Amino acid sequence: MALSSPRRSALADQVIAQLRNQITSGEWPVGSRIPTEPELVEQLGVARNTVREAVRALAHNGLLDIRQGSGTYVVATSELAGVMHRRFADADPRHVAELRSTLESSAARLAAERRTPRDLAQLDALLARREEAWESGDAEAFVAADATLHLAIVAASHNDVLTELYADLGHLLRDWLRDDVGRELRPENHMDHARLVEAIRAGDAETAASEAAGHAFVCLSDHV
Repeated sequence: MALSSPRRSALADQVIAQLRNQITSGEWPVGSRIPTEPELVEQLGVARNTVREAVRALAHNGLLDIRQGSGTYVVATSELAGVMHRRFADADPRHVAELRSTLESSAARLAAERRTPRDLAQLDALLARREEAWESGDAEAFVAADATLHLAIVAASHNDVLTELYADLGHLLRDWLRDDVGRELRPENHMDHARLVEAIRAGDAETAASEAAGHAFVCLSDHV
C-alpha cells in the first residue's frame, strides 16, 4: 500500500516505521538482504530520496547494514540490539561467555520455579528440533535451533525484562555460537541439553542453573 503525507518529514517517519515493522515482525529476518531501493520505491509509492533517508536512519540506529556493491542487510531487530551488536562484536569471548552464563543460569533457575505445561511442551518440541538439526549436519540450522531453544528457556522464566534483554543480545550470542560451531558439525562439540530441560521440568532450580551456566563455558574452551 502506498504511503502518503503532505509533509516529507512525516512521510519519512512513516516509511521508517513501515521498514522497522518488516524487521521486527520477522518478515525480514536478521542476515537477510532487504529489497533494493527501486523495489522499495515501487512497493511504498514514495520518492527515492524518502526511501534512502529511511534506510539510512535505520542503518544509523543499528538495524540495517548498508554494504556498498552488495545491498542492505538486516543486522538486528531492535535499536538496543543494534547498539549491543556494534558495542560487543569484538568483545573478549570469555566476557561474552560470562555474560551468557549469568543470564542463562538465572533464567533457568527461574524457569524451573515458574514453568507452565505450555512452556514444557514448547521446550520438548524445540529440544527435538535442535537434535534433528544436529543430525542433519546443517550447521546454520543447528545454530538457529539452539538459539531458539535457549531463548525459550529464558522466556520460561516469565521475567519480561530478562527475556527482552536476552533477545536483544541474541544476535551477538548467535554470531558467537556460529563461529564456535564452524561450517561443519563435529561430534566432540555436541552438548546434551536434555538434562537442562529435565531439570526445569522437575522444578530442580539448582541443577537447571548449573546446567545452563556450564554450557557457555564448554563452548568457550574452543575459543581460548
